[in-house]
Amino acid sequence: MLGQHDAVATIAVTDLERAKAFYRDILGLSEERSEMPEAVASFRSGGSAVLLYRSEFAGSNRATAITWTVQDLEAEVERLGGRGVRFEHYDFPGGERRGDVHVFGSVRNAWFKDPDGNILSIVSVS
Repeated sequence: MLGQHDAVATIAVTDLERAKAFYRDILGLSEERSEMPEAVASFRSGGSAVLLYRSEFAGSNRATAITWTVQDLEAEVERLGGRGVRFEHYDFPGGERRGDVHVFGSVRNAWFKDPDGNILSIVSVS
């Protein structure tokens, strides 16, 4: 069954070099060797894999594509903001926003987009 196997987050991008720079240099993911470097980029994020590939449909998903769980959300928001990341702000029922962080009880979340408009998220639960 699939529940016994690793999964890979797969993200469509229009400009592979621009996306690689964002995921590697801004987000800090480790780039790995790709079998098709002209069309696909592979990254390691903790124990997970992130695959970027060229597609005309990049950025068309209007929902969160990847979520990272972090210990200190506010520190990550500050670090990413210092690297030029702009955070998204949403109006969710039952939540409140503190700066760029959305708070839902013990869950804190922040959303941002990659250069193609793919929605990415960081979350912390205390």
